[in-house]
Amino acid sequence: MSTIRLLVGTRKGAFLLTSDGSRRDWQVSGPHFAGWEVYHLKGSPADPNRIYASQSSSWFGQVIQRSDDGGLTWNAVNNQFSYDGTPGTHQWYDGTPHPWEFKRVWHLEPSLHSPDILYAGIEDAALFTSTDGGQSWHELSGLRTHGTGPDWQPGAGGMCLHTILLDPTDPKRIFVAISAAGAFRTDDGGQSWKPINRGLYSKYIPNPTAEVGHCVHHIALHPSRPSTLFMQKHWDVMRSDDAGDSWTEISGNLPTDFGFVIDVHAHEPETLYVVPIKSDAEHFPIDGQLRVYRSRSGGHDWEPLTSGLPQANCYVNVLRDAMSVDRLDDCGIYFGTTGGQVYVSPDGGDHWQAIVHDLPPVLSVEAQTIA
Repeated sequence: MSTIRLLVGTRKGAFLLTSDGSRRDWQVSGPHFAGWEVYHLKGSPADPNRIYASQSSSWFGQVIQRSDDGGLTWNAVNNQFSYDGTPGTHQWYDGTPHPWEFKRVWHLEPSLHSPDILYAGIEDAALFTSTDGGQSWHELSGLRTHGTGPDWQPGAGGMCLHTILLDPTDPKRIFVAISAAGAFRTDDGGQSWKPINRGLYSKYIPNPTAEVGHCVHHIALHPSRPSTLFMQKHWDVMRSDDAGDSWTEISGNLPTDFGFVIDVHAHEPETLYVVPIKSDAEHFPIDGQLRVYRSRSGGHDWEPLTSGLPQANCYVNVLRDAMSVDRLDDCGIYFGTTGGQVYVSPDGGDHWQAIVHDLPPVLSVEAQTIA
């Protein structure tokens, strides 16, 4: 029987939650790196024993940790992120420029084929890669120095590159999302980049349909159809069927189209999940009812999923990297909250149960399916 390992990053450390394929009983390991913010953990698709973690603190700075034994032990790898020295050209909201600086790693994305190759999404808005398991890093600077850079601005959480998607059919194609610049795609392994924001509308920026400047919260795809992308934006849920060249809104009958997470069922490329919250000023569920919404039609209509979730006095949030799916035949859906709960649905969202209740605020959840 397969094993499920959940990699959970929180404000005060990392936790590993493990179960068999029934997903009823869970063992909890942690906190690893206790007291540190762990923005993201991700396991290698090429080696189930290889896990990377982004660990940071205001006192000690940024550390990348690596485990080669499934999280039993960890070692800090070389954290020298070398960039090409080109000054940053981003701007603050008042239009004044500010120099690029390295603040933290928001997202780690290991290669689909090699445990030693991985990508790191950085604040301020940069993409780095390592080909030796994190021992050395270099910047794919074509993104940060893109000609639209002067129009990139920080979102509320900073100017972060928070989403990295690797096309399983084309090793040179990568999608990224930046808050608040938008979505970008490379078709040549990161040498050159193209903004892919046509069809997005953001009423609070000077040009609501601008080429860049949109606050994208998260992007997801299904590996069998990597040219179909789904986006949770700062207001609006969107879909693209041409690798991001154009987008259409699929918010439909959602009670609100504001949220942070979006994910796709492991075996059904037209089945999507989002967690709507009240607004950009009130980051909690509508009426205190925690509801995941599912669409089985690629976003044309949505249904609330409530069984096992609190439907009164619940005022948590679900952050952009805090939802994941496993690869079992009965696809499991997972998400963590800022209240420290991690929930699982072993039946595609029909029923939910809390795995844990009292972790620190959850920043990220990633599911590993281990044969």
